[in-house]
Amino acid sequence: MTFKLPSGASPYQQHTPLGRDTRATGTDTTPVPRRRSWNLVCEDGWKVPLEQMGHLLGWLLGCVLLGAGCDWFGRRAVFVASLVLATGLGASEALAASFPALLALRLLHGGALAGFSLALYVARLELCDPPHRLVFSVAAGLFSVLGTVLLPGLALLAQDWRLLQGLSALVTGFLLLFWGFPSLFPESPRWLLATGQPARARKILWHFVEAGGADPEDSSKEESALATELDTLGAGSPQPQYHSILELRNTSIAWRNGLILGFSSLICGGIRASFLRSLTPSEPAFYQLYFLGAGLEFVATVFLLLTGDRWGRRPVLLLGTLVMGLASLLLLAGTQYLPEWTMWSLSVLGLLASQAVSALSSLFAAEVLPTVTRGAGLGLVLGAGFLGQAAAPLADLHGRRGFFLHHVVFASFAILALLCVLLLPESRGRGLPASVQDADRLCRSPLRGGRLRPDHLPLLPPTPRPQ
Repeated sequence: MTFKLPSGASPYQQHTPLGRDTRATGTDTTPVPRRRSWNLVCEDGWKVPLEQMGHLLGWLLGCVLLGAGCDWFGRRAVFVASLVLATGLGASEALAASFPALLALRLLHGGALAGFSLALYVARLELCDPPHRLVFSVAAGLFSVLGTVLLPGLALLAQDWRLLQGLSALVTGFLLLFWGFPSLFPESPRWLLATGQPARARKILWHFVEAGGADPEDSSKEESALATELDTLGAGSPQPQYHSILELRNTSIAWRNGLILGFSSLICGGIRASFLRSLTPSEPAFYQLYFLGAGLEFVATVFLLLTGDRWGRRPVLLLGTLVMGLASLLLLAGTQYLPEWTMWSLSVLGLLASQAVSALSSLFAAEVLPTVTRGAGLGLVLGAGFLGQAAAPLADLHGRRGFFLHHVVFASFAILALLCVLLLPESRGRGLPASVQDADRLCRSPLRGGRLRPDHLPLLPPTPRPQ
């Protein structure tokens, strides 16, 4: 599953429901009544990137703050609370009477969307066994692509962004609220066990056993042993022990893995604008870039499905980072010398690689970070990606005067990330680390396979604790 905002998805980017840019003519063909509308073209065109940047900032803050909430209050509690807030805030956007009010609502709505998306991602991953983690993550990504493809059709039918915004918020909210029931969206038993709540974990695991058709009174040895283990979990009720992401400061490997994957996510979010600019035609067609991005996201998702378990997470991440960096450097160096079809091919290849690396970085981070701080750690990694995406509307806000420097910086970062990926461990087929100590024991393995060796290459030596 990829946490990103598709380009052109905001209903406030253009005045017309078909996505035609009216800045050249200064005309306004919006069906919204004049008393409830405001100008977003000509001299007020700066409001569009400002709205985009505010929404991305909301996603960033939601990932960081509500990701930490997942570790303190549980995945299910954050999911349900964020979903209720997202429904109300999304409907309130349709009633915004001024542009400042819209900016505030877009920021809060983005944070709520980030909260329930992150909680759902973490809970789904923790309920899967190692062979099926990639499959379920990819399946969620495909549903995201499907929603991206259907959105322009809904916008064409609605013809009014207020109507589209209100209906999408209410209908989606009421449908997803059914997942708030414990039987449909249970708390993560892995998180409950890691934080010392065995009684609650036993109830959920026992429900899973009954749903699977196991009968302890008339069962095999394996099922009887499972029932005994579940009964043992219910013995004792220790106080829950919650953990902070700051505990990773005392590790030598776990914090390094999170930092590298956050850096990779930042690059993917920022460098995507460079590829999209090279693909922008002189006369934009009907949602051309929008559907191209959705199609490339579908191809990237299928590529991860075919290679993630066969080759491993680290080799695929290394390959995607290499392709992304080379494509960016060639675009940077050959803008005046390469033919147009070559530039277009490099941009498509780079955009495809960036989408694959972004999705794999999220999955990789969730697999190497400990369960007790997985929500906060993954939130920081995803927040770095949204920070990179915010660089594009920031450049638009200044008339793209700093876009060349933006391209140079992120192309250089991509080459640096290529070296950092070599320090990551391989998480394919491994169980999820429960504690901070378990995550700090993950060792690097040779790219060609072989015996695991101790990792003696920390990015920085661990900070000694005071005696």
